[in-house]
Amino acid sequence: MPTEYAQGHGRGHGQPAGTGHRLSAALRAPFEARSWREFGYVLLSLPISTVLFTWTVTMASLGTVLLVTFLGIPVLAAALAGCRGFGVLERARARGLLHLDMADPEPLRAPKPGALAWMGAVLKSGASWRQLLYALVQFPWAVFSFSAALSFWTAGWALLAYPLWFWVFPAYAGTGGVQLYGDEHHSVYLDNPFEITVTALVGVLFTLVTPWLVRALTTVDGLLVRGLLGPSLLSARVVELESDRGVVVDTAAADLRRIERDLHDGAQARLVGLAMDLGLAKEKLREDPQAAARMVEEAHGKVKTALQELRDLARGIHPAVLTDRGLDAALSAVAARCAVPVRVEVDLPARPVPATEGIAYFTVSELLQNISKHSRARSASVDVWRSEDRLMLQVIDDGVGGADVSRGSGLAGLAGRLDAVDGILIVDSPAGGPTRVIAELPWRTSA
Repeated sequence: MPTEYAQGHGRGHGQPAGTGHRLSAALRAPFEARSWREFGYVLLSLPISTVLFTWTVTMASLGTVLLVTFLGIPVLAAALAGCRGFGVLERARARGLLHLDMADPEPLRAPKPGALAWMGAVLKSGASWRQLLYALVQFPWAVFSFSAALSFWTAGWALLAYPLWFWVFPAYAGTGGVQLYGDEHHSVYLDNPFEITVTALVGVLFTLVTPWLVRALTTVDGLLVRGLLGPSLLSARVVELESDRGVVVDTAAADLRRIERDLHDGAQARLVGLAMDLGLAKEKLREDPQAAARMVEEAHGKVKTALQELRDLARGIHPAVLTDRGLDAALSAVAARCAVPVRVEVDLPARPVPATEGIAYFTVSELLQNISKHSRARSASVDVWRSEDRLMLQVIDDGVGGADVSRGSGLAGLAGRLDAVDGILIVDSPAGGPTRVIAELPWRTSA
């Protein structure tokens, strides 16, 4: 069933690792480069955050006090500009040591050149105030994370190396118990081997746990950097919507060009030829009625062809059956015109909004056209269902496979159209087949 595939597809990439794999990862963690990079990030956070906190508190306090004079605004602007400069450093440090993938915040946009315009842009920028907040929040967190990480790391390696102390510092060793080294005149003994063993085991535990503790601390650092030093959610959403709007506009323009081309090269050309044929038949009507009748009969055939092309064109714009009877009937009509037998199953509790219906229809129509032209399949299936707040489409064929969105084919354009409306296109098409395409669209019920 489609829903079973969707659930299985979601689970396939998220199965927990085995116990052996987790144990191996735990044993490798103290020696991995990632652990040392994260530990270095925590160690650097304290001096950097101390400087940043001192700058921010000093300049912000001074600017606030001086607001009663004309000097307050420039001082506050300088404080925010300094925070933005430190923000550049912190983002670079997070990218280099934590391998954090993040975008820069929106740049300053002064309405006009000049110092006053620049100060106004700095003070009005939400990113500037978020970076000031980062300076205030990061300092106490850096003190805590530095103390915790350094304490655990030092204690772990010190306890783990505890037995070596008796070689390095013989004065601390006893004269009884287990002999470590020496001769009858100069010997070093362990007074309590059990104590040494337990201490070393505790050191092993601390050493294994410390990298995961540091990883948890740097996870919080990553959240702070992303949330306060990166672009705001509103700004990111605006950029995404602007990009989606561009895709929608380009798609609409391409559709208009296609319709104009189809009209010009197809139905319009046939109607022009039809008018010429009817004109010739009119001239021959008195001289040669039989020839005129043959020409009218030919014109009648051209009328039928032109009408069929106009119907196909209208169906390509928005089929009437989709408006009147919904996706089930419209997709069944598309499947009937496919070059291979297609099974269609639509299981929807209600009709979605017309915009979603239209996109779903054209998505399936495009996929079935690809099957007819390229797949060399013997059969195909179309399944449509609702999963929570998503409209799910699944198209499967038993063809040769090899479909790839990254090749810039029609699938890439289809993926772009779906992305413009917060949709997703997933293509699973190994060489030799079968090909399975999953499309998701936001579900909104028609009123």
